[in-house]
Amino acid sequence: MIYKPKGRKYFKVKFHFQGQVIHKATRAKTKNLARTIEATLRSELAKGNWGILEMKPSPNLGEFFKKDFLPFTRTRFASKVKSRQYYEYGAARLLESDIADLKVDEVTGQDAAQFAARNANLSPSTVNCGLRTLRRALSLAVEWGKLDRMPRIPLAKGEHQRERVLSDSEIKLYLENCRQPWRDAATVILGTAMRPGEVYVLRWEFVLLNGQGGLIHVSDGKSKAARRILPMIPDVYQALKARYEQQGRPTEGWVFPSTARCGHLEQGTAKTQHAAALAKANAEAVRNNLPLPLKRFEPYVMRHTALTRMAPHCDPFTLAKIAGHSSITITQRYCHPQADAVEAAFTKFGIRGEVVTEAGHHEKQLPPAPQQQEQVSIAAD
Repeated sequence: MIYKPKGRKYFKVKFHFQGQVIHKATRAKTKNLARTIEATLRSELAKGNWGILEMKPSPNLGEFFKKDFLPFTRTRFASKVKSRQYYEYGAARLLESDIADLKVDEVTGQDAAQFAARNANLSPSTVNCGLRTLRRALSLAVEWGKLDRMPRIPLAKGEHQRERVLSDSEIKLYLENCRQPWRDAATVILGTAMRPGEVYVLRWEFVLLNGQGGLIHVSDGKSKAARRILPMIPDVYQALKARYEQQGRPTEGWVFPSTARCGHLEQGTAKTQHAAALAKANAEAVRNNLPLPLKRFEPYVMRHTALTRMAPHCDPFTLAKIAGHSSITITQRYCHPQADAVEAAFTKFGIRGEVVTEAGHHEKQLPPAPQQQEQVSIAAD
């Protein structure tokens, strides 16, 4: 029998030979190649070569990181410095721990939990950096045929999530206190839900402006789903149109150029201008020892805010497409319905006038008779 386990790239073969069940993984991505491997196995077993079933010894996790995983990440993320540094930092944490001495096929979820416990003095985000790196490494080990199946690696609890959503008044106050070019960049994030990093590297070749609106083509990203085309709302169109005119109507080049080595707006400058906007917005309150009108938030919160504000107007799959996510389960982390949205949902549900009977059927709920309505009114008084 030839089959592909759910969620796996490679086929497996399973057959009976001389009263024994032969079950072996292959690195075949097609059925034809898997059948060829099965035929080879049967032929070698018929010759008495049972050694063909023996798996190659699994390497230590530390050895796998140094010889396979880290060279791969340095090549794969050569142009994505932040991703490369993230995995390198996570790998360094793992290589310093006892888990690095285990064989790749010996690592379990319990080992991951022990790693988290031994590093409890670190922040949950730091611990999870190591655990996410471990997940990625083991997934590649499966893909490269060094591991038969991926163990479940749980993450540490308590990691700070970017769940804040800015209100209309907070957005207005924030943008009023932003300097350029960060004001326009923030406007694009809030109006398109693009990742800040996608906005920093935006080029005019991928911006279409016309008399009534425009489109933004996100040409690169963390995954295939990240490459997408987004329409412009009026605020985004006006900001980019003004920038386009100021730069002499360019046909190519950075939308947000800078004097940095990379040539465009980068994270360090963005964080500096973001902090300055918060300080300016809160300056008067600080001087008078009053509550801050604009509490501190990370720039990425603007993406969360945009997705949350879009969520009521589209289905989850459309929202995932807008966000550039390959799965709606990821999109769920970015949507944080507020109390008024929950109340509105119940209000709409009540207007439908439907009740669920014990049989599970939806029935139209009739209004009370006039006499009953009068009694209800009296009781309410």
